[in-house]
Amino acid sequence: MALEIYLDLFSQPCRSVYIFAKKNNIPFEFKKISLLEGQQYGEDFGKINMMRKAPAIRDGDFCLSESVAIMQYLAEKFQTPAHWYPSDLQQRARVNEYLSWQHMAIRMHGSKIFWLRLLIPKIMGVEVPQDKMDAALEDLNASLKLVEDKFLQDRPFIAGEQVSLADLVAIVEIMQPVGSGLDVFESRPRLSAWRERVRAAVGTELFDEAHKDILAAQEMVKTMDASKMQVFKPKILKLFL
Repeated sequence: MALEIYLDLFSQPCRSVYIFAKKNNIPFEFKKISLLEGQQYGEDFGKINMMRKAPAIRDGDFCLSESVAIMQYLAEKFQTPAHWYPSDLQQRARVNEYLSWQHMAIRMHGSKIFWLRLLIPKIMGVEVPQDKMDAALEDLNASLKLVEDKFLQDRPFIAGEQVSLADLVAIVEIMQPVGSGLDVFESRPRLSAWRERVRAAVGTELFDEAHKDILAAQEMVKTMDASKMQVFKPKILKLFL
């Protein structure tokens, strides 16, 4: 059985897995799943990942979730170039440091901006209060400053001279609020230069392909059927409003 990867390229973690697999010529079958339409709650996908999240993979009888774990598994199984997940102790520690930090920092704050600016108005039919938006922007800006000052500093990439999983996970998260119309790279020349280095290292064609949907999100959301996204209302009320 061919390796199956369940993906929705609207999702940041899905984009990181997709880019990593494609860049490293890992053969896989792309299994499209629409998270916004709730397809992750279907019975069949529940057999792949009972946590109902994407990305997920099925490699024969072996199923795995969580994007970082998936990329580490693929890196070892397919023996991808060492710069992605370095064997050098300190370089790998730099990668792990970022991967350990990002989930509750840049990912959470970038995702929140995307929801507040695009999805909540669509699903709920109301604009988000300005104080909520201001607080979310403050959190995002603080995380972006840490990416620059703590994780990048004066290095070309997070772990040093070459692109790694840390950079890949970082760039897809930072592109998420861009999809909502917020240019987080404006007035951040160091972050902008790093983005272009990552884009070049990945390959401009692959990078642009992976981000095509998210960069068209503002137009796509206008035509989405909000009735198919009502499953998210309880989450919105609890977490965002």
